[in-house]
Amino acid sequence: MDSIITLTDPTSPAAEAYRELRINLEFASVDEPLRTLLVTSSGPGEGKSAALANLAVAMADGDREIILVDADLRRPSQHELFGLSNEQGLSDMFRTESAFNDPPLQPVPDSTLKVLTSGPLPPIPSQLLAARKMDEVIARLVERADVVLFDAPPVVAVTDASLLASKVDGVLLVVKAGDTRRDHVRAAKDRLEKVNARLVGAVLLNAPFDASLERYYSSQ
Repeated sequence: MDSIITLTDPTSPAAEAYRELRINLEFASVDEPLRTLLVTSSGPGEGKSAALANLAVAMADGDREIILVDADLRRPSQHELFGLSNEQGLSDMFRTESAFNDPPLQPVPDSTLKVLTSGPLPPIPSQLLAARKMDEVIARLVERADVVLFDAPPVVAVTDASLLASKVDGVLLVVKAGDTRRDHVRAAKDRLEKVNARLVGAVLLNAPFDASLERYYSSQ
């Protein structure tokens, strides 16, 4: 769980930034509540999975039930980030009635967060995510939580994120400073707009920390 700073160092500036992101999302969705939120990036290697894991912990503040779904059915990583088993997960909800009726959610200790890992990877993930059954899976998960968060593959790399983006209340795009290409961000935005996805904002990772704030945080 080293990448989940909100668990390992909850008083750090980085953890505080994720809590601020949570608050910003809450204010951005006052008129249209976000029950389902997709987090993705334009390209691979931009840190969207770790960012989502941290956001999920920040949102699971004890008052709300949060479900984090690893819908990256090509390169899933939430089970590795949280140190969980991936024998069962999202894909099982499509394969068996028992998993659909009782999703194989795994709780995160000392938190109101539950994680639904990817499960066994399907041969063609886009077909699974585009199926009508996916709408039923989302509805079943929403019954069990206040907010359901989805980790999706990069938008530009494959069609999976665009397919899923059309089924959720909002999309958050992760951008990595000094790494993400501007043309990839524009392409991702265009693809999301084509499926009428609601892009609620972007998260900038790897931004330099203002050293003038260090004394304030270290004194807490």
